[in-house]
Amino acid sequence: MGVHLDQIPEEIRDHIEQITATSGLPNTEDSIERIAEVWLEKKRIFETKLDELNMQEVDELAREDERGALLLTYSGSILNIGPLVEGRRRVEYASIGLRQDVPDTATHEHSELADDVVADDPVAFNIGPIQKSSPIFKIAVHREALEPADEEQKLTEATQAITEEFVEVNKTVVMTRDSDE
Repeated sequence: MGVHLDQIPEEIRDHIEQITATSGLPNTEDSIERIAEVWLEKKRIFETKLDELNMQEVDELAREDERGALLLTYSGSILNIGPLVEGRRRVEYASIGLRQDVPDTATHEHSELADDVVADDPVAFNIGPIQKSSPIFKIAVHREALEPADEEQKLTEATQAITEEFVEVNKTVVMTRDSDE
C-alpha cells in the first residue's frame, strides 16, 4: 500500500478503491494513492470547518432529534441534514465529484430519515434526495442550540464552503487524470 492509503482507516480503504474504479482514472496503485490523498485532504477540510463553525462530532443523530447535522461519508461526500421542522428536514447531498455513478448534488426540502444516523452505517431516507448514502464517517452538530432557521442557514453555508473547497481538491485529480490521457 501507499503512503496516503496507509493513513486511511481500514474500513474506508475499500471505498477508496471503488471510487478509483468509477473515477475515470486508470485502475492502478498510483491512482488509488491519488484518491487516498484527496480523501485525506477532504477529511482535513471537514474537520477544520467544524472547528470554525463551533460544531462537535457525535456518534449518532436520533431520527427524532430536532438538531441538524453535517455528515462526511466514507466516500467523501457531504450530507447536510437540516433541523427537524414539522416532522421533515431539508437534506442536501453533495457528491465527491469524482465518481461517475452518483449525482453531483441533490436536495429535497421535505426529507424524512428512515432511521437514526449512526457513524459507520449508511443513512437511509423514506423521503429524500437519495435513497441511501455510503456509510457515515463523521457526524457533526452545533455545540449551542439554534433556532431552526438559523441552524439551516449555517448548515447550508457550511455545506457550500466545504463543497467549494472539495471541488478545488478534486481539480488536482482531474487535471492529473487529463494529463494521463
